Amino acid sequence: MSNTDILPNWENLVKKQLKTEDIYSILKKENLEGIDVRPFYSEVHQPLVNLPKVEESTHLVARYHESLEEDVFAFILDHNVEHLEEKTIFVNNKDLAGHISPKEEDQYFSLIDVFNENECTIDDQLAKELLSKDFKRNICVDISLHQNAGAAIYQQIGIALAKAKELVEAYGPDILNKLIFRTAIGGNYFFEMAKLRAFKIVFNQFSREYGFSDTPYIFAETSSRNKAIADSENNLIRSTLELASAMIAGADAVFSTNYLVNRSTDNSEEISFKQQIVLAYESIINVFEDASNGSYYVEDITRQIAEKSWALFIEIEEGGGYLELMKQGIIQKKIYDQAVEEQKWVEEGKIKLIGVNLYPKLDVKRSIEEMYSEKEIKAVRWAEMFE
Repeated sequence: MSNTDILPNWENLVKKQLKTEDIYSILKKENLEGIDVRPFYSEVHQPLVNLPKVEESTHLVARYHESLEEDVFAFILDHNVEHLEEKTIFVNNKDLAGHISPKEEDQYFSLIDVFNENECTIDDQLAKELLSKDFKRNICVDISLHQNAGAAIYQQIGIALAKAKELVEAYGPDILNKLIFRTAIGGNYFFEMAKLRAFKIVFNQFSREYGFSDTPYIFAETSSRNKAIADSENNLIRSTLELASAMIAGADAVFSTNYLVNRSTDNSEEISFKQQIVLAYESIINVFEDASNGSYYVEDITRQIAEKSWALFIEIEEGGGYLELMKQGIIQKKIYDQAVEEQKWVEEGKIKLIGVNLYPKLDVKRSIEEMYSEKEIKAVRWAEMFE
C-alpha cells in the first residue's frame, strides 16, 4: 500500500476525531523562528544538497588539563602549554596567539574574533597578526554570543554571513577558507540540526559569489541560554542533546561548556567532556557528514531557515553592512526583540524548563527589563528570571 492510499484515510480519521475540516491549523506547532512546521511529512519537493564537513571526523574538544594529555587529541588553550605534540589546538586567547609558532605536525585553529562589538569595528592589527600565523584556520567569526543573547536561528546565520562579508571586503575573498565559525547550539533539537545544515548551504552560496565553493568550518559548543544554577543534572541532559544535534548535523568540532553554572570543578569538567566521548564512541555519530539528510522534516525546516537567513543577510547588506547597522543599534534591537519574546514564552510556560518554570524550587522573579537591554548584545540565561 502506498503513502497516497494511507494519508487520505489518516486525514479523514483526524478530521472526524477533531470534528473539523481544518485540521492543519489546529495541529500546527507554533515556534519563535517563524518556521512553518507541518503535522506530518510524506515527501520533500526539493531535496537539499548533502554538503560535507571540512574535517573527516568531528574533533572532540576538551579544555586543557594535564591529566588528559594521553587520551585527548583536541584542546582549547587559554594559556601556553609546552610540549603538546600531534594535537589539534584551538587558541582562545589573543595574547597566546601572538607567541605560538606551530610545528609541522601541529594543527592550530584560532577561536579569536577580530570584531570589536562594543566599538563596531574590526581590530585590523589583530586580524593581520592572526592571518600571518601558520594556522589551519586563522580568524574566528563568533556567533555563539548571539545565540546566548537570544538571537533567532536565522538571525545567527544571517549575522555570520554579514560578518564574513565585512572580512572579505577588508582582506579579500581568499580569507573565506581561513575562517572558523563558532556557534552555540540551543535545545531545539531538530531546529539546531537544521541550523548547521542551512548555514552550510547559504555559506556555500555566499562563497560562490567569489568564485569558490567552500563549506564553512563549524566549531559548535553547548549553549548557556537554557542552563540553570539549580538542577545541574538537567543541564547535563540538555547539553548532551545539544552535542548530539551538532554532531548529527556535521559540525567539524564540538565542545561542551561546563554544565555547572557560574562554577567549575575538576569532576564537572571531566563529565562535560566525557559527554562527547559517549556520543562519539557509543553512537558513532561524529563520523557522518550529514546524518539527518533525507529526513523530510529536517529538510523542510532547513530550507526555510536557509531562505530566511539569506533574506536577512541581504537586508543587512542593503542597510550598509553589519558594522554600520551595529553603529545604528539596529542589529542589537533585532536580537533584543527576539530575545524578549523568547523570555516571555519562558515566563508564560510555553517553553518549559524543569526546576525553573516547571516545578521550581525558588519563588523569585525578575522583570524582563532588568535582564535585557536593546542597546547591548549580551548573554542572558532564561533561568535568571527565577534565580
